[in-house]
Amino acid sequence: MLIPQLASLGARCKLLCHPRGARVPRFDIGADREGEFLEVAYGARHQLARLQAVDLRPKRRHALLMYREAQESGEAKHKFLFGHDERHWFVAAVPERGRGVATVDQAMRALMPEQVQRATAHRQLRRKLRHKRRNPAFIRQGEWFFLPAPEVVAPRFGLLRNEPLRRGGGSKPHVLEEAFRRGGEAVWVHAAHAPQGIRASQYGQLPRKLRRRPGWIRQVREPELYARGRVRHADHATVRLRGWHRVLMNTERFAPAAQAVTFLD
Repeated sequence: MLIPQLASLGARCKLLCHPRGARVPRFDIGADREGEFLEVAYGARHQLARLQAVDLRPKRRHALLMYREAQESGEAKHKFLFGHDERHWFVAAVPERGRGVATVDQAMRALMPEQVQRATAHRQLRRKLRHKRRNPAFIRQGEWFFLPAPEVVAPRFGLLRNEPLRRGGGSKPHVLEEAFRRGGEAVWVHAAHAPQGIRASQYGQLPRKLRRRPGWIRQVREPELYARGRVRHADHATVRLRGWHRVLMNTERFAPAAQAVTFLD
């Protein structure tokens, strides 16, 4: 059923069966001579029957996909937003806070950071404008949102020029013409011992022998990022930010099924 359902969007879908595949199908955006397509890699054949499109929006070229995973404690539902954004097809896992999401619009809202949702509500945007890439509340380029921050005063020193902005290590960067960071929490990071970083107090409690091992780096966790000027990306039209904007990434990384999406822009 999935292939004809997605065909109504003008999308192609290729199904790949792997006998030892993961329990949840993996999604990727592939390309061949005919253009882009959604690739779905799944394990045992019975898994495919658990994957369906629960909401189709042909005019907008978007669909909400759902996979029902059988578990000992019951059934887990994983949802994915698939669609065409600007120039390319994309697929994104809908975060867990989106339980009860049943439509494309609800999935798009669940992928918005809370700050973006508040800005949208404050502006009382009409439904037609809420998910536009540019509206009075925000500007969006791919998975990144830019919220106007006219009250922000940039530091006199330390502005970053042509700062690369990535979702993951292998993704194509969005490049910020001007940017700066502020706030956040200082942490100590070590690839082998603390890849996610630990607080300074935790670092101080480590045995001296471990603290002296080479490879420790002091970094800042989750600082606020602001940008202005042009934002460039190989797969998106350049946007221009007039004045400082808060930079926020969508919430896909909080979805348990995010690991099932392998496409990196």
